[in-house]
Amino acid sequence: MCGIAGWAGREGGPVRQDPGLAEGMAQTMACRGPDDRGVWSDRHTTLIHTRLAVIDVAGGLQPMTAAPGGAAAPAEEPLAVLSYNGEVYNFRELRAELAALGHRFRTRSDTEVVLHAYLEWGERCVERLEGMFAFAVRDPRRRTLFLARDRFGIKPLCYALTGDALVFASEPKTLLAHPDVRPAVDLDGLRVLFSMARAPGEHVYRDIRDLPPGHTLTYGPDGRTTLRRYFQLEARPHEDGLDDTVRTVRELLETSVARELVSDVPLSVLLSGGLDSSAVAALAARALSGRDGRDGHRVRTATVTYSGYSDNFQPDLVRSAPDAPYARAVADHIGADHLEIELTTADLIDPAARRAVLRAQDVPAPFGDMDTSTYQAFAGVRRHCKVALTGESADEIFGGYSWVHIPDLADEEQFPWVAFEQWHPGTRDGLGQGLLSPAFASRLDMRTYYAERYDQAMREIPRLAGESAEERRAREICHLHLTHWLPRLLERNDRLSMISGLEVRVPFCDPRLVQYAYNIPWELKTFDGREKSLLRAAVADLLPEQVLERPKAPFPVSQDATYTKALHQEFADVLADPSSPVLPLLDLEKARRVTGPEGQAAAQDWLHRMNVEMVLQVDTWLREHGAGLEL
Repeated sequence: MCGIAGWAGREGGPVRQDPGLAEGMAQTMACRGPDDRGVWSDRHTTLIHTRLAVIDVAGGLQPMTAAPGGAAAPAEEPLAVLSYNGEVYNFRELRAELAALGHRFRTRSDTEVVLHAYLEWGERCVERLEGMFAFAVRDPRRRTLFLARDRFGIKPLCYALTGDALVFASEPKTLLAHPDVRPAVDLDGLRVLFSMARAPGEHVYRDIRDLPPGHTLTYGPDGRTTLRRYFQLEARPHEDGLDDTVRTVRELLETSVARELVSDVPLSVLLSGGLDSSAVAALAARALSGRDGRDGHRVRTATVTYSGYSDNFQPDLVRSAPDAPYARAVADHIGADHLEIELTTADLIDPAARRAVLRAQDVPAPFGDMDTSTYQAFAGVRRHCKVALTGESADEIFGGYSWVHIPDLADEEQFPWVAFEQWHPGTRDGLGQGLLSPAFASRLDMRTYYAERYDQAMREIPRLAGESAEERRAREICHLHLTHWLPRLLERNDRLSMISGLEVRVPFCDPRLVQYAYNIPWELKTFDGREKSLLRAAVADLLPEQVLERPKAPFPVSQDATYTKALHQEFADVLADPSSPVLPLLDLEKARRVTGPEGQAAAQDWLHRMNVEMVLQVDTWLREHGAGLEL
């Protein structure tokens, strides 16, 4: 994986050619591309690239230029120049098609295939690319800058319009390194910050926009922008019976996993012992052993646990058992080379690690030790591998989340996970919002924000005539998950992995699998009355029985009281410091009760704990990251 950035100026406007600025922006993306970096400029445009070499390690250097005559090589007046982040899994097929059309290649990289795909098909090239990607193309012939992002937003891309220029980057911190992009945050930005269902394109920083998944943006010589949507899910009748549906799901997932194993560097599977990641690990093991059967092609797996977690585990609202024993059972069953990454409470409360997490994500999040442990786990995997596959997005397409199966929540006229927040005492005011002052919460008015975003999201859902009310609602929830829940999870994984230079791949996000699953009726997805019945059936021959029978469980959280005690001490220090920038946003009386005797009863509950985690992150963000509130 890589980092991309740059800017393009309007013709006739001021020209910015600034090597020092380009170097400074590249430096903010050093973790995304530790292997190499490059800059390309013409009179109006600068493209920046930092590289994590995964395919064609020796070739594939960027920004990559296409010279007249078809070769990818430096040229004074290139046909096109590309800065690209991602993996296109069908690049070999596209390369053969392009070669038949007369294109000549000098590398084995998918980067060069994307460049020549643009030369051949222009802006519609994205419709032929299968994988995860975000890229920018400078086209001197049309005098345009073209930006594109993959169908589900697996790879990030954001931009800012500054009046006379467009600035783009993989991450906001890189945009904010440009002097014309300000770190201003207004009330709308804070609504996005505290939201768990932000609309595609919305961003916390006022001057920044995300390029929505499945979209392209063209910046013309006159400074005008054209945003085009090239992908959306389609509602189609599902005509397969149960057996054919199970078989098709298995075939699509097998194909996706096999394609995503392509790598010229060591690769692993992040294994929780849940159904989703176990399915990926088992299919990866089968695909790798089928290549030549040698031990050198055994799948590598890795799982994260906490010191003493399994011995002292206490079930909570959504977790019935620790992950590690299930992950070991899967690893033994498939013959994997298995790595356990054991974290201590000291790892989770480490100030440097917590600041690294905030720096990686650019803005605060309420997930606390879940984010810190994910970052530590990715860093541990990176010491052995450069690429890791995950089971992310299976819950979205097969209906795995608990709130989908609670009718009182699923049937509410709002995002079902927001209904879940409001149902639980620890998050009744919203995830991470429990300590905000009534006056500030009133100004935010998150209920109105959610209602407006929900209405907008519902209008965009493709529907099928004649569906029952239950099937219609199941389709709506699936679409809401894919467009307003999954993007945040994918962004989180990208940021927390790339800070260590680890590329994370998500086989369940294959568009063909997602499109097929989107149209499978709910009665088939839950044919035996359990969550993800269909996926269980599709991989039933691959996994141990205890894993197949295991209910859905989210990422583990620390249950060590020492962690909560350290968190509360840090929180008390913030409350005692009159210069703490977060104080004007808080209900101080309520906040002080959290660390007192009456607050201890709920202190260990992870959802209650998120209120404290969010306040601490917001305080650090305002102190150290230059965010300026303009309320």
